[in-house]
Amino acid sequence: MGWGNLRVINEDRIAPGAGFGTHGHRDMEIVSIVLSGNLAHRDSMGHVQGIPPGDVQRMSAGSGVQHSEFNHASDQQTHFLQIWVLPERSGIAPGYEQQTLDAGLQRGALALIAARTGGSGTLSWNADACLYAGEFTGSESAQLSLAPGRKAYVHLIKGTLTVNGIVLQAGDALAVTEERELQLQAGDQAKVLVFDLAP
Repeated sequence: MGWGNLRVINEDRIAPGAGFGTHGHRDMEIVSIVLSGNLAHRDSMGHVQGIPPGDVQRMSAGSGVQHSEFNHASDQQTHFLQIWVLPERSGIAPGYEQQTLDAGLQRGALALIAARTGGSGTLSWNADACLYAGEFTGSESAQLSLAPGRKAYVHLIKGTLTVNGIVLQAGDALAVTEERELQLQAGDQAKVLVFDLAP
């Protein structure tokens, strides 16, 4: 129910022809990452988008937004992660952004995919947080420095990975505090998300 300003990370699987009907959100930064299948998004800002694997979507609910999410395929499940991060300011105008991730930047490294300032290939959000994605196997490794007082959250999507000496299996997560650095190594087909979070 929350770690730092990370509110929740949901792992959802939507059966063919099913989905989430129109519903509302306020004052939340919402990021969706499709792992397989395709997610059809429609919202009250006028966006009608398909989100395929390899894309990441950010919706700032702000002062209020209505949206729906469906799997329109007749023969394929949609598997996706939805992340909620608490905003720095409430009542902002709702916003939407979608980017195609460069998979090459994630190979053996942590690639920044969302941050307060955004930038080329990076989503911007109204939150004091950074979100990274990486893929590791064999001798590939990465380090991430954490400023004093910051928290981190590591979510392993698939494979196995060792983080600061702790072995994670697919679906595992680490809530991290009072560490100055994260060390990711000894991966086996690992795909991971790493959050640098406000206290």
